[in-house]
Amino acid sequence: MSELHPDLARVILSEEEIQERVKELAAQISADYADAERIYLIGILKGAFIFLADLCRHLTIPHIVDFMSVSSYGRSGAVSGAVRLMLDLREPIRDEHVIIVEDIVDTGHTLDYINHTLQGREPTSMRTCALLEKKRESLEVPVDYLGFTIPDFWVVGYGLDYADTHRTLPFVAELKPEAYQ
Repeated sequence: MSELHPDLARVILSEEEIQERVKELAAQISADYADAERIYLIGILKGAFIFLADLCRHLTIPHIVDFMSVSSYGRSGAVSGAVRLMLDLREPIRDEHVIIVEDIVDTGHTLDYINHTLQGREPTSMRTCALLEKKRESLEVPVDYLGFTIPDFWVVGYGLDYADTHRTLPFVAELKPEAYQ
């Protein structure tokens, strides 16, 4: 690997570690839904798009992919706590086996909002899949398929960003505090 960008403190998950875990998650989901006609994957934009793309390429079961976008950040990039729906699904999910795919569960507010929003649409089942979950005090939200638990610091790469930067790195890295303070 070449030298890290000056904003980055260290790589915490290598590309190889991530890809191996994504394959394991896809195998687990494929086994759990082996008897289902199909599953409906909902990627939460922007952060989950890379994870979702890799995950669905490893699934061995029929699936549909759609996206939602929510916002829980204010203009300054600080978390406001309030979550707003920015982009909704294109199709109804009634009677579908739904898996919400997130990049990271941080405070839990976003996933909690999405869970409550989608439960009212009467899916047959609804589970969640997240690449990362931070070790910190947060809302109790179910994460049925979890890639990794990480310490409570700002991370970028593999879909995660800071101010729309570093999102397409193939690994996950810790962002130096001076880069966002």
